[in-house]
This record gives sequence, C-alpha cells and structure tokens, in this order.
Amino acid sequence: MTTLILPPELFAGERASVEGEAYRHLFRARRLAVGDRLRVVDGRGGARWAVVEEVDRRRGSLRLLAPAPSNDPSYRLELLVATPKRERAGMLVEKATEVGVAAIRFLACERGPRQLGPGTLERLGRVAAAALEQCGGARLPEVSGVHHFGELAALLSGRPDRWFLDTGAGPGAGTEAGWGERGPVGGAALVGPEGGWTGAEAEALAALGCRPVWLGDRVLRIETAALMAAGALLLAPPGDSILVHR
Repeated sequence: MTTLILPPELFAGERASVEGEAYRHLFRARRLAVGDRLRVVDGRGGARWAVVEEVDRRRGSLRLLAPAPSNDPSYRLELLVATPKRERAGMLVEKATEVGVAAIRFLACERGPRQLGPGTLERLGRVAAAALEQCGGARLPEVSGVHHFGELAALLSGRPDRWFLDTGAGPGAGTEAGWGERGPVGGAALVGPEGGWTGAEAEALAALGCRPVWLGDRVLRIETAALMAAGALLLAPPGDSILVHR
C-alpha cells in the first residue's frame, strides 16, 4: 500500500491536491491511476485512507477518507547518539525511521566531537520522510543536534526508561542478562562514540538514572549499536525483561 505524507493542513481536509515531487512519486514512479487507493499521513501519527479522483499532466487530486492504522509503535523511543560520520548519519536516520523511533538526537561527546555540516539536518529530514513513506509509518521522527552533553538532563525529561550502551558493562558487571523491564510509556537509549564514553560521562549518565547495558564482545559502529537497541526496545512487550545477550 502506497503511503504519502501530506502537510497537516491538507491532511485535515476532505480533498488534497498533489503536485511537484509528490506528484512524480505517485503518478510517475508508482503509476497510480484514478480509482486507486492509498494511505496518507500527516507525519504526526495521523493516518487516513484516500482515493485518487483525478490526474492530469501536472497534478493529481485525492479524496480523503476514514482513518487508517498508523503502524507506529505505542512505545515512544528516542535515540541519543554520538554524532557519526555524515554518510552513516543518513543510514542511521533512515533505518531508525523504519523501525519506529520517535526521535534521533545527535550528541557531542568528548571522544566524538563531530558537528553536522550546514544543511545536514534538513537533508536528514528528507531522508526520514522518504523512509516513512517507504515503511508505511505515520509519525516522522524528530531529528536534532548536535546537542552538548550538558543538555542531557533536559533531553531526558519525560523519558522514564533510560539506558546507555556501555562496553565496560560486560560479564561480572551484572548487566549481561538483559536490559531489565521496559515500561509502557517511553524511554531513551544513549549510544556513545566508537571510542566509548569517558569515565566522567558514564558517571554522569548513571547519575541521571541511565542503566548501563552491554551488547556483547563485538565492537559495533554507532549506527549498528543504535539500531540493535531500538529493535530490542521497540519489539519487547511492556513489563517484559528485555534479553539482548546471554
């Protein structure tokens, strides 16, 4: 089923006109025709069915119908991630959108002080939008940063479940059996740079109520570790113990 993101003001109406890149996507690439059904979303979690009413050489017209499933996880997970290289940031945003992450926030860490170049957040927003249409979700993740490490207390506000990936939390540290229980509301998973958190950063995270988690002996890149965390947390039923590594 084809999914199209509409601006909220069009999503709320009875009909929507489709032009430009969205027109090319629907009627040139996907070859939709009059009478075909699709699903439209507002990027905020709303979804509706729609039907193509009219198509000409430059625009199409959709009639918007009843609500449709959002296909979004009920659990709102945010990823707070040390800033990776530019090309890896795009891959991370794409895949995190596909699995249903609510936000991706890039962090400047002591061992990973990278900054995003001009226009990068805008580009990553387009990556997220394309991924959302591809996977059939309804809620666009918020992509922000680069945030200073000192902003963490504010960024974690309202996220009762908090974890941070820690290569030092291996066998004998009491965390190798899993992540503990996941609540019903939402949480945050923090992923450090490939050099690892500094001792001071790990202490600060623990002071903020973040639980250390170990993913095993392999050295993972930032985006790989982040996606493993997202998959584990979003697939676990609320209240269950989340087992990642034994």
